[in-house]
Amino acid sequence: MFPFLFVVLLSLSRRINASALPVQEFLHCLSLRSPNSSIAKLVYTQNNSSYSSVLKSAAQNFRFTTPSTPTPLAIVTPLHASHIQAAVYCCRKHGLQVRTRSGGHDFEGLSYTSAYKVPFVVIDLVNLRSVRVNVEKATAWVESGATVGELYDEIARKSKILGFPAGICPTLGVGGHLSGGGYGLLFRKYGLGADNVIDARLIDVKGRILDKKSMGEDLFWAIRGGGGGTFGIVLAWKLKLVAVPANVTVFTVRKTLEQNATKLVHRWQSIAHKFPKEMHLSIAIARANSSEDEEKMTIQASFTSTFLGSIDELIPLMEEKFPELGLVKEDCLEMSWAESNLYSFLFLLRSPSETLLNRNQKSSISKTFFKAKSDFVKQPIPESAFEGLWSKFYEDEAKSAIMVFVAFGGKMDEILETEYPYPHRAGNLYTILYTVDWEEKENINSEKFMSWMRRVYNYMTPYVSKSPREAYINYRDLDIGTNKINNRKRSYAKARVWGVKYFKNNFNRLVNVKTIVDPQNFFRHEQSIPPLFLSWKRSDHKKHLSS
Repeated sequence: MFPFLFVVLLSLSRRINASALPVQEFLHCLSLRSPNSSIAKLVYTQNNSSYSSVLKSAAQNFRFTTPSTPTPLAIVTPLHASHIQAAVYCCRKHGLQVRTRSGGHDFEGLSYTSAYKVPFVVIDLVNLRSVRVNVEKATAWVESGATVGELYDEIARKSKILGFPAGICPTLGVGGHLSGGGYGLLFRKYGLGADNVIDARLIDVKGRILDKKSMGEDLFWAIRGGGGGTFGIVLAWKLKLVAVPANVTVFTVRKTLEQNATKLVHRWQSIAHKFPKEMHLSIAIARANSSEDEEKMTIQASFTSTFLGSIDELIPLMEEKFPELGLVKEDCLEMSWAESNLYSFLFLLRSPSETLLNRNQKSSISKTFFKAKSDFVKQPIPESAFEGLWSKFYEDEAKSAIMVFVAFGGKMDEILETEYPYPHRAGNLYTILYTVDWEEKENINSEKFMSWMRRVYNYMTPYVSKSPREAYINYRDLDIGTNKINNRKRSYAKARVWGVKYFKNNFNRLVNVKTIVDPQNFFRHEQSIPPLFLSWKRSDHKKHLSS
């Protein structure tokens, strides 16, 4: 018996040592690459008492913080570019994958976990978050670890008449947001955040720090909307700031089904994209208590707008373009552009701009358990289709479900599909974000909420874009396809399933860039752009890029 027990213990010891070996090798490699640095203090392994809190600190979707979720062997929180260079080198040397996190808003958690059973390291850019604004030149350099809120706050401190066209959620990491395009309140006037990036500093697979000139036109094109975690790690972005009025006007008008919401939503589809560029008009659809009978449930449509002008300019515009909504002066508020982002995100009134700095701000799609999807709409949806949709909001799983419609048009119609990787430009009336969230105690039954989301998505199939059914990379959705992590021969074919939905015909150019800058596919994840592996015949390369 004792010899048998000894063999079992020896075997167990070897397995434990084998699992610990990659971490030890990685740490040893880091120490050799940074002999005069304090990098060891910036690395958290699973044996570190702070590991769990650091891992969860920027996790926005709690679906990926459960005990069954794969976790990184280590988390590196660099203070300098050299720390990132060392981490990239050591991960390559020891066969570890890299996940890069800025704000943790990846809807499928890919910046801090993995759906594959592979050893990986998270490089968390939380300490690289400086923002330097040049008012005279209307530019800013912002590090990838900064949040959108931190960027807006610094702009507002320096100027009341400058802004930047990125998202409304203040906890978004700048790096991930710009990597996927990034739209917000100003995008009908100025385009996406990525459309207004004029330079960048990127660490490539070889550890080199490249700027716009040294990385070349194709790679600079690819990082501005081609999705994060594919081409390298962007350290910082140079942004072109845009002009905003000292005060903008906001309003929210809520209408239930009993108050003609269906006809108003239907009407909005045909006019919202035609408004002047200064108008951002969206609708949030959710279940609510009826104003006529609090015991009865109904559907409520909240029409929310930010207008780059005064109340006195907005009222006659609405009376001309959308009189059915019944907007009156009392519905409107004037505030700074920075404040308008908080209003649109959390409906906070007169909040100090410091609120933008709160990295723990909670919403329906942050710091909770949720599933999200996206769509683009090119033709008005019939009233009857909306009525069929509303019925799904009465189901139990939809108690916290929301659909957000965001009008396109304006500047988005003027930018060619191929100018940047983000292709969803002219021809789109609006985009849809679907979300459903639930509480921790309900997570044991998470599949019922996921199933509800998929039923709604299937129901919407006849009414949204087709061939392909388009989706937004910043609203990542693994339901639409994933890469086969260890299947080189079919990597392009698998990726193209989801790739054309996010990028349309730009997908092939992104693949071409990837093949040149990272041919061995070091920077990869479940929905990263794949290279065409060099072992393929040249004829295969041409065939796939032309298909």
